[in-house]
Amino acid sequence: MKKHQLILVSSLIFTLLFYNESVGVNLAIFGLVLTGIICYCFQDRFTSRSHLVLVITSILSCIAFAWYGDFVSFLALALSVIFLQFKTQESNLKIIQVFPIAFLNGITSLGRMLMFTQWLPKREIKNDFAKKLIAYFIIPTVFVGLFFIIYAFGSDHFSALFTDYYLDVNFFQLILIALLGFYLSFTFWNYWIPEAFSDYNSMMDNDFKDKQSIRNQRTFSFLDIDFERKSGEITLVLLNALILAFIVTYNYEQFFEVVEKSKLSAATHERVNAVIFSIIMAVGVILFYFKGGFNFDEKAKNLKRSSKIWIFLNGILILSTIIKNSEYVSFFGLTYKRLGVYAFLTLAIIGLVFTFLKITKQKTNAYLFNQMVWYCYGTILLCSYVNWGNLVTNYNISVNKGVEPTFLSDLNFNDEARRDYFKLKNLDGQYPEVSREEIISERQNDSFLSKALYYELLSKKK
Repeated sequence: MKKHQLILVSSLIFTLLFYNESVGVNLAIFGLVLTGIICYCFQDRFTSRSHLVLVITSILSCIAFAWYGDFVSFLALALSVIFLQFKTQESNLKIIQVFPIAFLNGITSLGRMLMFTQWLPKREIKNDFAKKLIAYFIIPTVFVGLFFIIYAFGSDHFSALFTDYYLDVNFFQLILIALLGFYLSFTFWNYWIPEAFSDYNSMMDNDFKDKQSIRNQRTFSFLDIDFERKSGEITLVLLNALILAFIVTYNYEQFFEVVEKSKLSAATHERVNAVIFSIIMAVGVILFYFKGGFNFDEKAKNLKRSSKIWIFLNGILILSTIIKNSEYVSFFGLTYKRLGVYAFLTLAIIGLVFTFLKITKQKTNAYLFNQMVWYCYGTILLCSYVNWGNLVTNYNISVNKGVEPTFLSDLNFNDEARRDYFKLKNLDGQYPEVSREEIISERQNDSFLSKALYYELLSKKK
C-alpha cells in the first residue's frame, strides 16, 4: 500500500473506533492495527532481531493498555509502536532521535497536511474529464433533483420515503474525530525527517571515527592538553576524597544516627534525592573528561584510573541507598515512591556500568545514551505490564506494614485484595474508598470500546 492509502485507511479505522467513544480498548485495537500493517506491508525490512522484539513489545503494550488503560500503559504503547515504525522505516538513524523527530512532526504536520502535492499521487487529467463529469454526474443529478422536488410536492407518501427518518449522528464530533484520526495517521505514516538529523546521525555513533584528529583535541583553547589532563587528575582525586567522606557520613546518618520516626520519611527522601543528583553529576563529570581525546591519550592512565575509582565509589553509594531503602520498606511497607527509588537506582547502576565500559572500550558519549534509552524503555514496559498496585497491597498486608485504609484505597488495580482485607478487618477507607468504588462503577458501565478490561472482569461490590 502507498502512503496516502495507509493514511486514509488508518484515518477511517480511527474514526470507526473512536466516534462516540472515550479512550479504552479502541486505542489498543488501533495500536494492534498499526502494528499489523507495519508487519504486513514492510516485512521485507525486518532484518534484525530488534524488529521482532519491538513487534512483541508493541503487541504486549497494546494488551496492557486494553487491560489497565492508565498513563504508563499508554506511554508504553505509544513508544513501542513509534519505535517499531521508526526502526522499520529509518533503520540507519539512532533510536534516540525518535523523540525530537516525533515532537517536530507533531507541529509541522499541521501545515504539511495541506501540501497535497507532497503526499497525494500526481494524476494526469485527460481532456475529456470535464465532459464526463458534466455528462455522467452533474446533468443527471440536476434532473433527478428537480423531479424529486416536483414529485415531493405531489405526494406526501413519496416525500415521506426520504424525509421521515432521523439520522442519529453527531456530525460535529464525527468531523473532529475524523480530523484527529487523519492528523495522527498522517504524522505516523508521512513523517518528515530534516536533513540535519541525517547529518547529525553520524555524531551519535558509538565509536569514534577519526581517532587521530581528536587525540589532541582541547576543551578550552587557552589550556594545553597537558594542563587539561593534569586538571582532570586533580579534580577527580579531590572528588574521590570528597565522595569517600560523603559515603562515611552518609552511611553513619543512615544506619547509626537515631532519627525521630515522624521525621524518618522526610530525611530518607532528602538523602535519596541527594544521591540521585550526585549520580547524575558523577556521570556528567566522566562524560566531560572523556568526550574526545583522553580516550586515546596514553598519558591519561592516572585520569582513567581515578575515573574508575570515582565510578566504583558512586556504585557503593548506590548500594548503600538500596540497603537503606530496603530497610525503610521493612519498617513501613512498600509504596510507589519506594519502588520508584529501586527503579532509578537500578538504572543508575546500569548507567555506571556503561560509563565504565565507555572508558575501557574507548566509546563516544553517545554510546551511553544509545544504550540507556533502551533500558529506560524497558523500565516503562515493566511498569506497564506488572500490576504494581496489587503487588504493593499484597506485600503490605502480608507484613502488616503500610495497611492504612486510605493509603490502600489510593492504590490502583488492587480492588479485589483491598475489598477482601477491608471486609476481613472491618475497615473503612473513607472518601478515597468511596471515590475508588465510584470510578469502578463508572468504568464498568462504559461501552466495550471505551472499557479497560480490568474493570470488566472485576466483580461488583456487594
